[in-house]
Amino acid sequence: MVIGLLGGLGNYLFRRTIELVHWLIFEQSLEFFHISLEYWSVQRLLVMFLPVVGALLLIPLWLLFGKDLKGGFAGFLVKVNLQGAKLRFRPLFTRGLAAAITLGAGGSAGQEGPIATIGGIIGSQFGKMFKVSGDRLKVLVACGAAAGVAATFNAPIAGVFFATEIVLLSSFELASFTSIVIASGMATVVSRALLGNKSELVAPPYFMSSLWEIGLYLLLGLVIGGLAAGFIDLHVRIKDQIEGIKLPRFAKLLLGALVVGMIGTIFPQVFGNGYEFMGKVLFGHHTWYLLLMLVLVKMVATSITLGSGMPGGMFAPCLFLGAVAGGAFGQLVTFVFPAAGLSAGAYALVGMGAFLAAATHAPMTAIFLLFEITDSYEVIIPIMLTCVIGTSIARHLKKDSLETAELSRAGIDLEAGKERNIMKALSVGEVMLHRVETVPENMTLGAFAKFIEQTHHTNFPLVNELGELTGIISVQDFMGVVFEKDLMDLVVVKELATTDVISVHPEEDLDTAMRKIGYRNIEQLPVVDRETHRKLYGIISRRDMVSAYNRALMTRTLGEEDV
Repeated sequence: MVIGLLGGLGNYLFRRTIELVHWLIFEQSLEFFHISLEYWSVQRLLVMFLPVVGALLLIPLWLLFGKDLKGGFAGFLVKVNLQGAKLRFRPLFTRGLAAAITLGAGGSAGQEGPIATIGGIIGSQFGKMFKVSGDRLKVLVACGAAAGVAATFNAPIAGVFFATEIVLLSSFELASFTSIVIASGMATVVSRALLGNKSELVAPPYFMSSLWEIGLYLLLGLVIGGLAAGFIDLHVRIKDQIEGIKLPRFAKLLLGALVVGMIGTIFPQVFGNGYEFMGKVLFGHHTWYLLLMLVLVKMVATSITLGSGMPGGMFAPCLFLGAVAGGAFGQLVTFVFPAAGLSAGAYALVGMGAFLAAATHAPMTAIFLLFEITDSYEVIIPIMLTCVIGTSIARHLKKDSLETAELSRAGIDLEAGKERNIMKALSVGEVMLHRVETVPENMTLGAFAKFIEQTHHTNFPLVNELGELTGIISVQDFMGVVFEKDLMDLVVVKELATTDVISVHPEEDLDTAMRKIGYRNIEQLPVVDRETHRKLYGIISRRDMVSAYNRALMTRTLGEEDV
């Protein structure tokens, strides 16, 4: 209850901070220079510099508190699921202020990710104050995240599923579910007391003209799923391109803000979280060709905003993209079927939830968010079908969600847990033994018997005259003929060895190597080159891998700092 209360208050203060920054930078500038975003004028060109003002304000924050601003919501998920959920107190203000500046100055981003992080920090601090266990601390962080999202949309059920699906990665437990429900409900009560019983999004009454319209929603799900997968790919590519530019970080920040400002000069709808424009789309306003153009423009503007270093979230951009894509789809089908009595706004509403579900791989969050926004039971069947189809298509095309795509490229799998991620972070080349006791393939069994008396190893790679790997022999292979004295000087070890050798490469991670060892239940693997698989670099054993894991785990545990 306390975390829900504080999460609701944190949400209120964060939203007020965004409004203050927006009033200072945007509204005052538009009024001073007599600029209208509704009509074109020469003065409107000045709008492109407003996000740059925000970027200039962010530079001192990056200089003083750069560590607090790194990682974004993906980094938050890593801390919660893999690093004990211990979150530092200072980012509550530094990261919150930075995100408020981004949104208030016109950066194309969302406020839900930062709000969830703020709520999560509140939950973590509360847990650390009472010295709760690691698993319980993780639940308290999820309570704070649920509180932030629930207060934003006046949607307590959506807040619960956001915490369960996205923050806790769908790991359902009744005890944690109960705590999250209480926190989410309490935050909604606080939000309604401070802001009234209203959401960031207001939708018109939903209706479906006939059952055959379900077919159109199924088609919309296919379209949305493809667009969501495309957005995930485009977002990663643009961030990579920005990282590859050989400029100082702050130059990239200013340049990215300028590009977003230039886009916003032509399409001012991309500025900020876009909730006001989404509301108009839900009521069927604006032409289909403008909405189609905004699909690509918003994708690019959002990726540049976040890729250049302006902190923010992805939740609102996903809702925006779904609304404009669904709105364009709805207007096109109403044009094709003019007598059917279809509502373009209904498709914008369902598209909004479907895109969120497909991009985040969290269909339950999207379904209940739409249900609570509309307060209409009729929306359930279309949104369920569209969300599930959209999510399935997006998963088929892109394995990772929008938040986990970058983590996967860094070798981090949130669902694998801490142990496997430590193994994935260590390479075979770091752990392998370079000095290998090899056996010439033409060595006789008698010579091999004398050789193994002087070593403690049980497996030995065989090499030819060129030093290339040709097989592997173990003491167990030799034991079958050890009593055949007549064969000792007649048979060479290669005739007893395994020539179909399972090997690893130096670049592979320990998780892969351990899986290969488990496949054949062996103790050692030769490390070879990737091209010929015959050049021997070293050898790695199960014991070496376990020792390396224990060292890495101890180092992380002792040296781990709070986020």
